[in-house]
Order: sequence, then structure tokens, then C-alpha cells
Amino acid sequence: MAQKKAGPLAGKAAIVTGSARNIGRATALALAADGASIVVNAVQDKAAAKKVAGEVEAAGGKAIVQMADVTDRKAVDAMVKAAVKAFGGVDILVCNASQRGQKPFLEMTFEEWSKVVNISLDGSFHLAQACLPHMIKRGWGRIITLGGISCHIGTPNRVHNLVSKAGLVGFTRGVAMEFAAHNITVNCISPGFINTARPASAGARPTPKVQSPVGRMGEPAEIAAMVRYLCTPEAAYITGQTLHVNGGMYLGS
Repeated sequence: MAQKKAGPLAGKAAIVTGSARNIGRATALALAADGASIVVNAVQDKAAAKKVAGEVEAAGGKAIVQMADVTDRKAVDAMVKAAVKAFGGVDILVCNASQRGQKPFLEMTFEEWSKVVNISLDGSFHLAQACLPHMIKRGWGRIITLGGISCHIGTPNRVHNLVSKAGLVGFTRGVAMEFAAHNITVNCISPGFINTARPASAGARPTPKVQSPVGRMGEPAEIAAMVRYLCTPEAAYITGQTLHVNGGMYLGS
């Protein structure tokens, strides 16, 4: 068996939250293919997380599984500690964990609102605070948050989702400015409508009011490819940005 060629992320360690399926899984596999060691994270489906870790290892990479709710600071700290123990540090953080809901605003409970917002915003807060000291120590880091097109074009019955994703844009910009001097970049990827498996809690897939000019949904691997690029040396001059990967559904202003 031929020895695997070292990739551009060889020696780096990445935590990818929500990586048991969909975009998170594709991201874990893409970063591993470039040489990064992966912490596969899930909150419930340990079997699925173990399967992803097995895929990474079958391809010649390294992976561990850490079950953790990103809104639980103690669980996040334990996950980062496990990454440092297994791989020597944390270089890449992909804040992908989220929960999608669908509820008319006047029927939405505060608990439903809080759960969606807290996973994206509180989760990113805990994760970044836990990982940044290790990145500063190494003098290199990449943080990538996963936003969404809905907060840019508006979608009914998903106010909690829109607020959580819009908040990530501000979070990304603030952390990017504060830690740029440490050779740490922070960017947000805003996916369009992606062909993912949706849990029952997400409700039926809404019909977009704007159609993609390319005439199809995106694939998880296409979002993962952007995450991968932002982690490469070639992307070192990109920080504080929201990068739209949506087939032209949103062209900005």
C-alpha cells in the first residue's frame, strides 16, 4: 500500500461540530483528505459519528469521536481537552452545529426561540473561547462559522433561524478583527439550499422565494470545499468575510 502523501493541513487538528452527517460529515472528510486530524462531534447519534470517524481512518487519516452539546461549556472544554490530548492542539474550528425549526412567529415559544439561537451563538462563543488559546499558542488558526442564506433574503416562519445565522455574521467579524494579529482567520460560509437529510424537527423544506440561477440544489461536498479552501495557506488573506455558496441565489448589494 502506497504511503499517503502529506496534504496542506498535515499536522493540523480540526474540531468539526455537528459532523455526524450532512455538511459536517462532508467537511470532516474534506479536511481529513488534506491531512488534518479530526474531532468528529455529535450530540445524540454516536453510531453515526463513529461511522464518520471510521471513514476518515479508512482513508488513512486520524479521528476521534466526542459527544458534546455545544451549549454546555463543560462539555465543550472536555472536547477541546480531548483534542489536545489526542492531537497536541486545536488549529481549526468549524462551528457547524445548529438546529433548524419552522414555526410562525406568533406561535413560537421562547424555549423554541432560545434553543435555536443558543446552539448557534452560545455554542460558537463557548467553542471559540475554548479553542483560541491553543491557536494563539501555535501562532496559526482557522475558525469557520456556518451561516445561511435565509438571514440575507428572509424566510417566513423561521425568525429564530434567521436571527441565529445573522448573529454569526457579527460574531465572525468581531473575532476576526480581534485575533488577526495572531495569524488566525475567521470567516462565515453562507450556504444556499443544500441537499441534506432533514430531521423531523426542521419541518418541511421551505420553498425559496428566490430560485438558484444554476437550476439545482447544492451538495454538502460543495460547502465542504469552501471550508477546506479557507483552511489552506492560499486563503490566509481572507478574514472577517461572509462567503456565499448558493448557486447565485443571493448576489449581495
